[in-house]
Amino acid sequence: MVTTSALHRAEQAQLTFGLSEKDGERLLDALTFVRPIYANHAVKSGQLIMDFVEGLVSILTVLNCDAPTRIAGFLSEVAGIDPMAAEAIESKFGREVAVLVNSIRQLRSLRERTTSQKEVLRGKNAEQQAVAQVETLRKMLLAMAADMRVVMIRLASRVTTLRYFAEKKLEGEMVDRYARETLNVYAPLANRLGIWQLKWELEDFSFRFMEPEEYRRIAKMLEEKRVEREEFIDRAIVRLKAELEKAGIKADVSGRPKHIFSIWNKLREKSLDFSDLHDVRAFRIIVDDVKTCYAVLGIVHELWNPILKEFDDYISRPKPNGYQSLHTIVVTEEGLPIEVQIRTADMHHFAEYGVAAHWRYKETGGSSAGVQEYDDKIAWLRQLLAWQTDVTDAVGATNETRQDRHEKLKSAGLDERIYVLTPQARVIELPSGATPIDFAYHLHSDVGHRCRGAKVEGAMVPLNTPLKSGQTVEIITAKGANVNAGPSRDWLSPGYTASSRTKSKIRAWFNTIDLQETLATGRAAVEKTLQREGKTSVNLEELASQLGFPKVEDLFLAVGKETFSLRSIETALHGEAEVKELTDEELLITRKSRASSVEQGAKSGVLVVGTEGLMTQLAKCCKPAPPDSIVGFVTRGKGVSIHRADCRNFAEMQHRTPERVIQTAWGKSAPDTLYPVDIFVLSADRQGLLRDISEVFSREKINVTGVNTQSAKGTARMSFTVEIGSTEQLQKALNAIREVKGVQDAKRH
Repeated sequence: MVTTSALHRAEQAQLTFGLSEKDGERLLDALTFVRPIYANHAVKSGQLIMDFVEGLVSILTVLNCDAPTRIAGFLSEVAGIDPMAAEAIESKFGREVAVLVNSIRQLRSLRERTTSQKEVLRGKNAEQQAVAQVETLRKMLLAMAADMRVVMIRLASRVTTLRYFAEKKLEGEMVDRYARETLNVYAPLANRLGIWQLKWELEDFSFRFMEPEEYRRIAKMLEEKRVEREEFIDRAIVRLKAELEKAGIKADVSGRPKHIFSIWNKLREKSLDFSDLHDVRAFRIIVDDVKTCYAVLGIVHELWNPILKEFDDYISRPKPNGYQSLHTIVVTEEGLPIEVQIRTADMHHFAEYGVAAHWRYKETGGSSAGVQEYDDKIAWLRQLLAWQTDVTDAVGATNETRQDRHEKLKSAGLDERIYVLTPQARVIELPSGATPIDFAYHLHSDVGHRCRGAKVEGAMVPLNTPLKSGQTVEIITAKGANVNAGPSRDWLSPGYTASSRTKSKIRAWFNTIDLQETLATGRAAVEKTLQREGKTSVNLEELASQLGFPKVEDLFLAVGKETFSLRSIETALHGEAEVKELTDEELLITRKSRASSVEQGAKSGVLVVGTEGLMTQLAKCCKPAPPDSIVGFVTRGKGVSIHRADCRNFAEMQHRTPERVIQTAWGKSAPDTLYPVDIFVLSADRQGLLRDISEVFSREKINVTGVNTQSAKGTARMSFTVEIGSTEQLQKALNAIREVKGVQDAKRH
């Protein structure tokens, strides 16, 4: 007869399996610590907390988790029962355990908020939106758990709950909700991390609760043949190993179980009957090299008759994602089919940990667009988890080896993105460092433009506050009379936004406002000229056409930018003969210092730009900069306008009023003098294009004062206004921009 104390010792030995004596004592101390706290308390599923955490830790033990992970499993429910006791966790069990426990609480809080989601997805794309939302939630779980051991605890917790539902034969809305959430989020997560033991249980339990009749039907068919199937596979493996040894081939042969949910999924997807399912009996053969793969295939086909149409050679013709293996189905003498997979160890490693892992095909239909970086991290995490299992009990594994492994495991979180929630619990994915402004513009451009404040976790925060994964964010927008209020120019300053998409939307808003102001200025100037000339009844469309503009708005824009002279409008209104000849007083600036400078320029034949006292301005139409060849044009009341010699606007003004033209040359400028110029870039549109071009400007120490981008049909047209010291500096930047991936042309306007 087994005594109670002996039973406790057996349970303790099971929980501490694989741990050092010191770590085992720490784990048992945690067990002693929580017993009085958890007494007579239950978790939300109805299971007693003590039973729940013991089941949770037993699963973590099977997964060979370290002592801090198992201790955190025991302590995971303390805060909900006794907050005072929770505050003592760090002093009793250390900082590492305390951080794990706190992270578990954060993930539980996330689950409670997302499962109470009230937001309804509407429209024809509602199903796609729901799928995308589930996928984002999966990523969010990983992003929030900077220490991947937290995810393992969460998965073990869910398996424990489902086992309890099955043991008690519970059913109803809560069980159904847990099952659906498990199948959508936790089972795929276990699959991606390669924790197969948990994946199968999560899927089969969920299927059992969601489709009980289908589950029982398939389970009955499997149970009727379970003993025979296991004996058959064992006999087949023994026979095959004997043949391989006879041929001098070293191979690892193992049976591959097929769980109930996987069978049901295949029957449904391929419209098969159970009798038509060939891979209920299956095994995998792993060898050293490719040549041996084909040698093994020949032996398998000699032993049993192959079904030729079921043979796939993914070694000579790999799948698009690089997956390689030989797949064949053979029929034994008893008429029973067996699925056989043959591959090298490298192929098996790639299939399990590379982008060819089954989850990408089974969950997303093979699509890998935009997820390469995410896939690479998942592959790395899966390798860490597998490494942990392999090394834990390895002979000679040092404490330093284990410590290094755990440090890498803790630091392998997906932290380049953050995941926050709307008040309706919809998950929003943003770049790391994103602020409430980024969040607002992600929701909608109009929400961003009207953003006036933000609440994070219900508390008002500054708009430049960096957000963290798991936070709930609410945007306060302008209403009523301020509904058209726009963003602040401060938002373009460093620290206010982390997304280039957000900055682009803000700049576009200001570009639109600037355009409207320029149009209004031009319109007012044209109308004032018409009033002064007594021509208010003139048809503006006809006047614009006469002056060479397709639309009257183009005329207003040119006048507002001061790239088109109002004198030309007077000429068009009265004809050249009626235009009053300019007097010397009109040509020269009245101030003596300015007049002196013009006279000196006239005597020398060259007006020097930058001469003190001379009123000159660089034309906005062509934006000249040293050492461009330049010419001057005397304006009415605004001094001399400096144009590039090849400026089309200047050519038109010179043709109409050549007497205003004056020769000019660059004077000696101050070392820090900057000149604005416009740049046009044509490129194939892609993510990160604006960032790469901005890096060129930063590298060349060129300040960007204006950006306007347009994208259509995969082509991006980008305009930049930059400040340069000379055209040599500009040319160097243009050459560098032309080297940016996808750029087709980069030139100065």
